Amino acid sequence: MTLTLSQAQNILQVALTHARQAKFRPLCIVVLDARAAVIAVANEDGTSLKRFEVAQGKAQGALAFNMGSRALGVMAVERPHFFAGAAHAVGGLIPVAGGVLIRDGEGKVVGAVGVSGDNSDNDEAAAMVGIKAVDFVADGG
Repeated sequence: MTLTLSQAQNILQVALTHARQAKFRPLCIVVLDARAAVIAVANEDGTSLKRFEVAQGKAQGALAFNMGSRALGVMAVERPHFFAGAAHAVGGLIPVAGGVLIRDGEGKVVGAVGVSGDNSDNDEAAAMVGIKAVDFVADGG
C-alpha cells in the first residue's frame, strides 16, 4: 500500500482541525512518502520562521531510522556520539517528538508526518490524530 495525495491532504486537515480545537499555536505540518518526498504541507498563518525545516527534519529522521522522533530523542541522550554522527550524515535531523511514522495495517512504513509549532507533545498528538483518521497506524516511537 502507498500513501496517496488524498490521504496526505486528509492527514493535514484532520491534524489542523485537532490543533485549532485544542488551541495549539500555529503549526507547520509536512507529510512525506516512504522515500521522504514531500507529498503535502501546510504552514498555518503565524508560524515562525523555519517551522517547515523543523517539521521536515522530524519526519525525515523518523524515516531514516525507522522510528518516531520521540525515540530518536531518547537515542540522542543515550548515545550522543553516534547521534552526532548520524545527524551529520542524515542532515536536518530533529530528535524531539513530532515526527511520526505512517504504517499500513501490515506494519509497512508508507510515510511520515512531521509537525512543528507548539510543544513537542502537542506536535506529536496532532500528527497521530491525522494519521489515525485515514486508517493508518501512527508510530511515534
